Amino acid sequence: MLAIVFASSTLTVLAQSGNIRGFVYNKKSGEPIMYTNVILKGTTFGAPTNDNGYFTITRLAEGSYTVMATGLGYDTAYAKVELRKNGIESVKLYIEEASVNLGGVTISADRIESQTTVKMSVTKLTPKEISKMPSIGGEPDLAQYLQVLPGVVFTGDQGGQLYIRGGSPIQNKVLLDGMIIYNPFHSIGLFSVFDTDIMKSADVYTGGYGAEYGGRISSIMDISTRDGNKKRLAGKISSTTFGAKALLEGPLKKSSTDGGGSSSFLFSAKSSYIDRTSKELYSYVNDEGLPFEWRDLYGKVSLNADNGSKINFFGFNFTDGVNYPDLAAIQWNSVGFGSNFVLIPARSQLLMEGVFAYSKYETSIDESDLTSGITDRRSAINGFNMGMNFTSFNGANEAKYGFEINGFKTDFSFVNASKNLIEQVENTTEIAGYFTYTINKGKFVFEPGLRLHYFASLSELSPEPRLGVKFNATDRFRIKAASGIYAQNLMSASSDRDVVNLFYGFLSGPTNLPDNIVNEDGSTTSIDSRLQKARHLIVGFEYDITPNLNVNVEGYFKRFNQVTNLNRNKAFKDEAPYNDENSDDFVPEVLRSDYVVETGDAYGVDIVFKYEKKQISLWAVYSLGKVTRWDGVQTYAPIFDRRHNINLVGTYAFGEDREWSFDTRWNFGSGFPFTQTAGFYEQSSFQNGLGVDYVSQNGELGIKYGELNGGRLPYYHRLDISLKRKFTLSENSILEATASVTNVYDRKNIFYVNRTTNERVDQLPILPSIGISLTF
Repeated sequence: MLAIVFASSTLTVLAQSGNIRGFVYNKKSGEPIMYTNVILKGTTFGAPTNDNGYFTITRLAEGSYTVMATGLGYDTAYAKVELRKNGIESVKLYIEEASVNLGGVTISADRIESQTTVKMSVTKLTPKEISKMPSIGGEPDLAQYLQVLPGVVFTGDQGGQLYIRGGSPIQNKVLLDGMIIYNPFHSIGLFSVFDTDIMKSADVYTGGYGAEYGGRISSIMDISTRDGNKKRLAGKISSTTFGAKALLEGPLKKSSTDGGGSSSFLFSAKSSYIDRTSKELYSYVNDEGLPFEWRDLYGKVSLNADNGSKINFFGFNFTDGVNYPDLAAIQWNSVGFGSNFVLIPARSQLLMEGVFAYSKYETSIDESDLTSGITDRRSAINGFNMGMNFTSFNGANEAKYGFEINGFKTDFSFVNASKNLIEQVENTTEIAGYFTYTINKGKFVFEPGLRLHYFASLSELSPEPRLGVKFNATDRFRIKAASGIYAQNLMSASSDRDVVNLFYGFLSGPTNLPDNIVNEDGSTTSIDSRLQKARHLIVGFEYDITPNLNVNVEGYFKRFNQVTNLNRNKAFKDEAPYNDENSDDFVPEVLRSDYVVETGDAYGVDIVFKYEKKQISLWAVYSLGKVTRWDGVQTYAPIFDRRHNINLVGTYAFGEDREWSFDTRWNFGSGFPFTQTAGFYEQSSFQNGLGVDYVSQNGELGIKYGELNGGRLPYYHRLDISLKRKFTLSENSILEATASVTNVYDRKNIFYVNRTTNERVDQLPILPSIGISLTF
């Protein structure tokens, strides 16, 4: 009802004034230009383009206007427009790369956006920013860049997982062109499944995100790919010591500045061969070679109408495998396909976007259990997601509303530390609607929102209000805050007593939860919801110290007031006589329930300094955080609780045409928690029943564990560097050579310790690499 009222009032206001809208494209490739400025010459009216290169300038009087589009690194394009009373005029602007590099110009659409939107806890990335990171293995990758973002913790070079401000990987939602990706990172931890060369943008929300996102309680990563080249056949081939990549793109119907529709295709393939090359190049690491292999395929076809409306069809297949001797062998496969569209109605100010997609993820692990031989785990999740978004513009204000429908099936089996088999096959449907409104009033920006999320399998409706506020104290100093309520159904299963936590299974939220939560003071609280829930509160400020140097400070608090986990304390089946209160064999629910409901807190502060001027780019990030959990028995620190995290990143471009680039990154992190081994004992399995003569039977090696995550690993630190050189062969052909070194000073960062042999295994040592690529 709120959405209808606001939309109707917005439409009424806009019907009384004119509107100029359109798209800005790269004249050379036909690709939309994001985050560039569009203004009306001689006026104060203007707007930045969005991810699709779309802009709209509303509430204009009738008359003649000159539309100008300009951006850093581009020349200015102009278009004459005659606007009638209450009319809507559409234009397309094509801008070319500038022949002169204006390194001192710092005005950008991003600066304008920081004053007109709240921009709380979000980092907007493009391939240009990602390329400033040291190219580990010869190729820049999103996974390497994410590791330096404020509030983000990676658990290591091998089997690394993404933890964001106290949230585990299952609590982070990853979208690729609107399609849900269940595992975005490869086992080596240095590479993601995404090809940087086909990325258009990546928005990473570490908390306090708006009502348009839901279904996860910690963070959102929204990645979009670009269209294929609409002007000519183009591509890229590359080879490094880690793997190879090929990209091919081109027009099916060429784009023309004279108008008319267009269509294009894009296909990317990358594959590793480090498991073979490492036997020769990195034999000092392991005589058997590094145990990683992966392959990523992605394809896309784009159909574009003359007025800017478009529809895309895409599909992917990502695979990964790793075999750690005497520890575990893991395989996973992910496949998906879908379509998304942007629709510009002819006589309406609305922007309509939609998506429909299907994806499937399967993983299995053959694990060398150090106490009882081989244990298998497996997990699969598949399903669809669809939704539509509507955006209406009213001057500097913006209303956005829409709906989302998800349906998925989970299939999971797992043996916990007490040797109990846990299985689940579940079908789940979720339906959500949302409304959010951005209001610019004087120096204030308000972004209230509401999301109504219905979890059909649990028959639960989750009202989730969101609010963001910004105060532009001056042109250089801005104060901001955001808060919200979040809920999700999916949960993961992993043992906090694993030597290394490598496996994350997917389960739908179970209905057979305990009836009560045991609080830390011994009292109990009844459980009236089967969802996992969290509340976010974030406050901070932005300060532009100089036109080239700015600082962003954010303090956050996440209250995880309900998190579902597998019960690591289960020792009895939930059946008679153990669940009969009148029986002498009755045991508490915490010892017989499959699942346990935990609570916890995550809080800290993130500080970011960014400096950019001409050929120099510097970035310093410090994160101070603490994460705790209460499981009904004890308070403990999760395995990703890192107190201090520092990242220093620098890029320097030099040479007559800045054809050289030197990039460096240093990371320092305090030690992760782990459960120590307190001792060993002979464990009788009683496999043949109680009649077994335990006096004469040989038992297995049993491990006595210490306090859950009561120990701390040593500090982690690593320095990476890379040097790049570009050779311009022709107008469209560039050869680039890269040399990089990972872990320059060969720091011995711990990976794990074998509990039985006490053998220490470290993360990756110093790894030099080279790569070469040809863009044509």
